[in-house]
Parts: sequence; structure tokens; C-alpha cells
Amino acid sequence: MSSGRVHRTVHSVEVAAGAGVVYGLVSDAVRWPLFFPPNVHVEQLEFDGRDERLRMWALANGEVRSWISQRVQDPAARRIEFHQTRPQAPVETMHGTWIVEERPGGASLLTLLHDFTVAGDRPGDAAWVERACDTNSRAELDNIKRLAERWTRLDELVLSFEDSVRVKGPAELVYDFLYRVGDWPDLIPHVSRLDLTEDSPGVQRMSMDTRTADGNAHTTESVRICFPHAGRIVYKQTATPALMEAHTGEWSVVPDETGVTVVSQHSVLLREEGVERVLGEGADLATARRYVRQALGRNSTATLELAKKHAESAIRVL
Repeated sequence: MSSGRVHRTVHSVEVAAGAGVVYGLVSDAVRWPLFFPPNVHVEQLEFDGRDERLRMWALANGEVRSWISQRVQDPAARRIEFHQTRPQAPVETMHGTWIVEERPGGASLLTLLHDFTVAGDRPGDAAWVERACDTNSRAELDNIKRLAERWTRLDELVLSFEDSVRVKGPAELVYDFLYRVGDWPDLIPHVSRLDLTEDSPGVQRMSMDTRTADGNAHTTESVRICFPHAGRIVYKQTATPALMEAHTGEWSVVPDETGVTVVSQHSVLLREEGVERVLGEGADLATARRYVRQALGRNSTATLELAKKHAESAIRVL
């Protein structure tokens, strides 16, 4: 147990939505990367309906940080308590609670509590963690409010789909093509520029310019988390095109006895106020859904086909 000073933060927001809706958004941590700006990826390691263990990646003061959290869900009381079992320095301990309270007229009050210590109780480290808690908590609570208050329309705003190809070649070569994203401008026609940094193995940050079939150019920024032994690369766009409020995805390479299936999965939260601005007057969410499905699907399928060609042509050469 740390003997350092315990630092505490409190953040709350009034939400014009029912407590059950708000609690549902907080409890579903796997969807946080799509719904909350700071969160990059969440892996649910264990869950028995009450006790939950999560591996989380998130942006904190502009840095990609990772930790393991243990959560205890209490839907009857609408409380979730959590603590980090493997915090990342300078955090030494981190505990917290989400509390959802009913308010008159069908509204809710959502409160997020944190208490933490830092190694050596250094003031600079404590200030860094407090700033990250403050920035991320405000972003999370603001987005929960926005999502909960348009809960009845969330099914129209969220779009998830996948594309896949079969490859008669080694899974390792397919994964290598997808992992070496820094080479994509030379390998993928619709990628015109890509700047890549990988300060920690398997954690890639990139800025990319792409072109769609209608000639439009988009600049996006993303964080990618790579799992080579599992054949997976998950990502979140941290700067998105005007039509998308959030975009997460995954490349997965799945071998079997006859070959390899390569899958590209996308989840998108549409930016409703950008629909007519991007697609023209009179365009609606149905139009936006079709446009995004076609644009993302076309580019990701082109990438899958090139990964297939890379793996299969290498085998023929050998």
C-alpha cells in the first residue's frame, strides 16, 4: 500500500436522460473507444456479471497509456467501483467510482470520483496525473451526456460492418503487410502520405492522407495497438473526417486448415451535423450510412486484396 498523499478528483454532469440509459453507457466499457474520445481500445479479460477485469489503452495528456483495471458493477445501485491492478508510472495506485443518481423528471446526475497516489509523491507527477484525470473525465462525461440525450437515435448514428478475403498463403505474411503501415504509400494506391511513430513496440501512431473513389481526400490520425501472436491490429482514429464523430476498427488474420481469412472490421459514430455539409442539402443519416459503408469498405477491401496478393505472390516466388 502506498504511503504517499492521496489525491482526489470529483467530476459530475447533469444528463437529460434516464439513469438506466446513463448506467448502460458507463457499464459497457468495451464500447468506450467508440463513444469516449480518450479511450483507444478495451479488452475484456474476465466478466461474471459483477466482477470484471479490463485491459485498457487510452490517451493521457497526449500519450498512449495502458493499464489493467478491476471493476465491480452494481446495476441495482447504479454504481461501478474500479481500481487499477497494474497501473503505469507515475501512477502508483488508482481507485474510483462511477455513480448514477436519478433526478426528477427523468433526468440523471452522473458523478465520477478518482483517488490516486504517485510513486515518490513527486509534485510534478501528481500534477500530470491530475491533469490527465481532469481532461479525460470531462471528455468522458460530456460524451456520455451527448449520447444518452440522443439515445433513441443511437442505432441510426452507429454503423458497424466488416469485409473479408480468403488467402492461400501464410498468415505471417498477411499480418506483416498490415503491420508495416509505414510502407503503405508505396503499396496502396489510395494512401498518398503516411507518417508513423512507434515509440513502444506494437503501439503505432500515424497520420495518413487517403483518397476515396469520388476523388475526395481525407487526413486522419490514428493509434494502432498490435497483437502479433493473435494476428490482430486494433485502431482508433483520433482525428476523423467531417462525417464521422468516431471511428474504430480491427484487422484480424485468422488461419485454418485450408488457408487464411483476413477481416477488416469498422465501427463508426456518425456526426449528424456534418451530413448535409459533406453530402449536400437534403442528405440524411441513411444517405450517410450508405456513403460511409461504401467508402470505408472500398478502401479496406482494396487493402485486403493487396495483403492477399503480397502473401500469395511470395509463396509462388519461394
